[in-house]
Amino acid sequence: MKLKVTRLKCGGFIFGLHLNHTMADGFGIAQFIKATAEIARGAFAPSILPVWQRALLTARDPPRITFRHYEYDQVVDTKSTLIPVNNMIDQLFFFSHLQISTLRKTLPAHLHDCSSFEVFAAYVWRLRTIALQFKPEEEVRFLCVVNIRSKIDIPLGYYGNAVVVPAVITTVAKLCGNPLGYAIDLIRKAKAKATAEYIKSMVDLMVIKGRPCLTTVGSFIMSDLTRIGFENMDFGWEKAIFGGPITGGSGIIRGVTSFCISFMNRNGEKGIVVSLCLPPPAMGRFREIFYTSLDEVDSHMQTLLSAL
Repeated sequence: MKLKVTRLKCGGFIFGLHLNHTMADGFGIAQFIKATAEIARGAFAPSILPVWQRALLTARDPPRITFRHYEYDQVVDTKSTLIPVNNMIDQLFFFSHLQISTLRKTLPAHLHDCSSFEVFAAYVWRLRTIALQFKPEEEVRFLCVVNIRSKIDIPLGYYGNAVVVPAVITTVAKLCGNPLGYAIDLIRKAKAKATAEYIKSMVDLMVIKGRPCLTTVGSFIMSDLTRIGFENMDFGWEKAIFGGPITGGSGIIRGVTSFCISFMNRNGEKGIVVSLCLPPPAMGRFREIFYTSLDEVDSHMQTLLSAL
């Protein structure tokens, strides 16, 4: 692990952290940063003591796989759905809570209670797939990073990886040809898979199949960091303006993983920032589609406001 603090000419600070993901997940990293901030402000010890206990998530005896784990399918890239990792571009895209709320109002009634993450993840997944220009018949996967701390008995201070990444599969034609609600339904199904038994099955799969890597062919992984509290970290310099990964696409294969991060823009609007990493041509297409569709959302929002 590496730490770096940079003092800016304006008087602000950048606190940077680099570590191996096998040590901690996003929740654990936030716990570590919070503990560091508390000690920096004069605390004798962190408010939440760290818990190691790596034996918490061990396989059953005998191990048994009781679910189909699409996220670990060993898929051969035969139709160019594996993103080239050379010369990639990183960019952050902002979506206000008001825009998300407006988009939610366009959904079928059974989806009006969907979360901001579900709306935004579905929105980005579709646009990203369009931008990458996959063939209509190709399969694509959405892998949803789910925190399992509330699903099984894990101590409060445990900072190791406590996530599963259930996947759903569809085709490019279905994802891009159906309304946004189709993608949201799929993402909800992925999240719903993360039961206690699913978690045990995944741990057992690691033993039986020798720790396979997540499939990357046609895959998009999204992690919701909006509830972790990176933006509330305070080292004595007041709360952070921004907190979270600075680039998209980090992980097993660059360009596959994105993060949703809480953010307030320069106009004081609260919302979500998503980090994205794509090849230059795809990023150009995504940028154009994203901002064009945002204009449509804003136009719809003004129509709704004028009707009040």
